[in-house]
Amino acid sequence: MRAWNRLKLLWGYLRGRTRLNALPVEYIVETTAKCNIYCPMCPRETHPQPKEDMTEAVYTRLVEQAGGSAEHMMLIGLGEPLLDPKIFDRIHQCDKHGVSTLISTNGTLLDEKAAERLLATPLEHITLSFDGYSKETFEFYRKGAKFERVRDNFVRFCRMKHERRARVQIVVQMVRMDGNRHEVEAFQQYWRAVPGVDLIRIKEDETNLMRPDAVHDPGAWKHPCHYLWRGPLYVKHNGDVYPCCQSYMLDGAPVGNVMERPMAEIFDGAEMQRMRRLHVEGRAGEIGICAKCCTTIPHPVLVAGSLLLNGSTVRRLLPLIEKFGDGLLNSQLKRETEPPLVQIAPPAAPSGRASRDEDGGPTPPPAG
Repeated sequence: MRAWNRLKLLWGYLRGRTRLNALPVEYIVETTAKCNIYCPMCPRETHPQPKEDMTEAVYTRLVEQAGGSAEHMMLIGLGEPLLDPKIFDRIHQCDKHGVSTLISTNGTLLDEKAAERLLATPLEHITLSFDGYSKETFEFYRKGAKFERVRDNFVRFCRMKHERRARVQIVVQMVRMDGNRHEVEAFQQYWRAVPGVDLIRIKEDETNLMRPDAVHDPGAWKHPCHYLWRGPLYVKHNGDVYPCCQSYMLDGAPVGNVMERPMAEIFDGAEMQRMRRLHVEGRAGEIGICAKCCTTIPHPVLVAGSLLLNGSTVRRLLPLIEKFGDGLLNSQLKRETEPPLVQIAPPAAPSGRASRDEDGGPTPPPAG
């Protein structure tokens, strides 16, 4: 069923069809709107969130409706997933439907007990968000988080994964901004030496909350946005469904609610069809949220590949595409001096060359 669903999405995308009679391959599911730190580049600072979790009724309805065709659910949003008391159960629930899962964490709650519980789940991918190499830089961007505690939590989790030979893919990620770009090389060097890290990702800031005067390129819409055909759809904690991962943060309106309409009706609803039509006609800039969006739009060749392959395979190939496929990716933001996205697979540290601290681990970043 999943392969057939992907083929229908692919046919609809290549033919420019607005009605698909299929469901997205991926979803972003905000299981909690709660967070315990303040980050100046986070959209929740401009869109205040309630201290609420997604109810069991909303989550179950979503998974039951999407589970037969969905291949990947990212259990993230504008909250910290480990504040959701049911996050471990939700990962298992997806697995029962054959859906792989991803979470991203700020690391403040990833103590040894939480690490043990996560590694006991079928979680496929975890992003460890660490926006700085030095204590000063990290705590500027992650206010309320303690540098040493988060770093130690992440290093311990990676080592535990390595020792258990767990299958979860670990990505350590820095969002590159004006205040931390000088630390990229040191950041990469440090995390390369940590056992268990699969990828080190240097990601451009797509929210631009730190640079509100960033210039958007009106001529950048060369191809229709794949999100409207492939997903991910963004599902808020209250069940509201948004067209893509950026739409809520760009003040878009929901296109439905999972408790009020079937997902199939939402995905092929009037608003989704209107947006697809404008993208096909090269008029995406007439859509308010699209006109403000800075997300990279891939070439149709990449979109086709992402629909021919299973979602988990696509997720694992994505770092290579971002590293080597610059000519097939098109940013919506004018960047005069920005280097392309850097995303690397860390090589094993040569024996005897990586500096070590007293307990055998990599030398930590300086405290200031």
